[in-house]
Amino acid sequence: MTILGVIADTHVPDRVSRLEPRAVEVFRQAGVEAILHAGDVSVPRVLEELGQIAPVHAVRGNRDIFSLANLPLQIRLNIQGVSIGMAHGHGTLKNYLVDKMRWMVSNTKYERYIQRMLETFPDVDVIVFGHLHAPHNLHLEGKLVLNPGSASFLWPRKYPPSVGLLEIGEGKRVEGEIIYLG
Repeated sequence: MTILGVIADTHVPDRVSRLEPRAVEVFRQAGVEAILHAGDVSVPRVLEELGQIAPVHAVRGNRDIFSLANLPLQIRLNIQGVSIGMAHGHGTLKNYLVDKMRWMVSNTKYERYIQRMLETFPDVDVIVFGHLHAPHNLHLEGKLVLNPGSASFLWPRKYPPSVGLLEIGEGKRVEGEIIYLG
């Protein structure tokens, strides 16, 4: 069995001063073999700190355009025969701006982001994304769709800080779990 830590939207230091220590503790206690960061890291030191626990795979979020512009917008991984697609979820700059305008006018429709990820990664077993700050752990269209929520920045306010664990077992069995940090 392989356990992966999943984290997103850490927002250090643009929203909080440091990586949430409880997230680090969850990953250490779970014995994760790798960490997937689904964007909005904000500064390299977050990836360095997570890298002290396990190897880190990260994608660029909308807040990473300056100090982490070298991160890819999306990646595909294969771990124990399980294909994983990861992106932040904001899409192109045009998507991001249109979504922001829609957000101001009405509530976000999480389904729109989930559908975007299903279209981005039609041929994977697992989709990991961030951006929403709202945890999701769903089985859709034969895939596990996992958004760990935000590890630190409580927006929208109804969700506490959270991370995810992704467990890959024999026979390509995959389970996701959301861990609330308090």
